[in-house]
Amino acid sequence: MNRRILAAATLSMCFAPVASFAQQAYPSKPVKFIVPYAAGGLPDTVARVVAKHLGERMGQSVVVDNRPGGNGVVAYQTLLQSTPGDGHAFIVSDGSMLSITPLVNKSATYQTGKDILPVSLIARSPLFVVAHPKTGVHTFTEFVSVVKSKPDEFTYGSSGIGSTHHLTMEALKVALNLNLRHVPYRGSGQSTPALVGGQVDFSVAALPSVMGFIKSNQVRLLASNAPTRSPQAPDIPAIAETVPGFDFSVVVGVLAAAGTPQAAIDRISKEIAEVVKLPEVVKTFEGAVIEPVGSTPEAYARVIARENELMEKAGKAASLKSE
Repeated sequence: MNRRILAAATLSMCFAPVASFAQQAYPSKPVKFIVPYAAGGLPDTVARVVAKHLGERMGQSVVVDNRPGGNGVVAYQTLLQSTPGDGHAFIVSDGSMLSITPLVNKSATYQTGKDILPVSLIARSPLFVVAHPKTGVHTFTEFVSVVKSKPDEFTYGSSGIGSTHHLTMEALKVALNLNLRHVPYRGSGQSTPALVGGQVDFSVAALPSVMGFIKSNQVRLLASNAPTRSPQAPDIPAIAETVPGFDFSVVVGVLAAAGTPQAAIDRISKEIAEVVKLPEVVKTFEGAVIEPVGSTPEAYARVIARENELMEKAGKAASLKSE
């Protein structure tokens, strides 16, 4: 009898945290969205749009906490310092934190599916190959032809070594046997003016950052790095039309620390899938050339695995080294 009582007591202790979480209202306090970048970028924009509507639906505020540094490492450390067991802290990031950072930062020892868990893919957004008029290039076909005819003569700018912008072009170089010299900058705030000023011949950029310069004929849009054409630029081809399977579009999703209750993960995932369908959210995203998605944790895990595979190959092509 004593053994049965002891076994029952032990079993009840094991399930006590789960039962406690299931019994209490969730969320029971403000939810934190930790963004591994400064305010103003794509992940920050997506996080703030979703946070507003998510908070309204769940009856608790959702606070965006910007923690730049270490290409995502600082954000991950901040997540661990929260209380993962109560399901009230998450990271909202693009995929580079998972695919690129581990390639260049020895401090990024976390593993997707083990230390950090997929919750929901929120949205995706394309980047574009753009040209300065001095190149004489008007189309992507001309870009390929001109660059091949003059190897190592042209330059391209990116928002930094190991950025999605950088690896997009490195993957393109390998796929089409192109030879361009890379000029890294500290963010798009530097790389875009460098292109407009003619300091580099080509660049990879988000459409909103170059739209004004396109309208004034200071730069030319050539191709998208997404698998299909962008509704905001339907006349501009996707690189995938020339290189089947090419997809380096930026994906933004929600991630949780290991130990986060499955019930919290499922609730956040379910609510985000509804939020991204709201007309006002769709309109806001479309204005920023962002495609709302929403997904289950399992579907997001597959997207992460695919991106990690592509980025690892591109990273090798770019000779990225862990430091």
